[in-house]
Amino acid sequence: MKPKVLFLCTGNSCRSQIGEGLMRHMAGDRYDVFSAGVEPSRIHPMSILVMQEIGIDISHQTSDDVNDYLDSGMDIVISVCDHAAQTCPTFPGDVQRIHWSLKDPFHGWDVDESKLPDYRKTRDDLKQRIQGFLSSQA
Repeated sequence: MKPKVLFLCTGNSCRSQIGEGLMRHMAGDRYDVFSAGVEPSRIHPMSILVMQEIGIDISHQTSDDVNDYLDSGMDIVISVCDHAAQTCPTFPGDVQRIHWSLKDPFHGWDVDESKLPDYRKTRDDLKQRIQGFLSSQA
């Protein structure tokens, strides 16, 4: 059975969505990957755009509530924002908690190309951290 990984942030619109898409792409079939938020909203169109730039389609992903995953047998929970790390409910069982404090690229819901560098930085930071994580698990 594959380990289950959950990326967690506040709104589940940017950082955790990008993390989910990257991990699913980079890890192949080694993990079942999900994302959620402590206050879920919707996936941000800018998140979809910066992932399309590198050939990864996350447009099908959904913004989910962390409580929907509490009894899903998660093995690893990776929080990607400080607020989510502080307010995340306790998962039952032996769950590995990892925290990556990432700056939120969110600047409102509009699609503004001048904000793309913030989203790219988030994507590239997550890609580097996920590469490190996968190397440490090999």
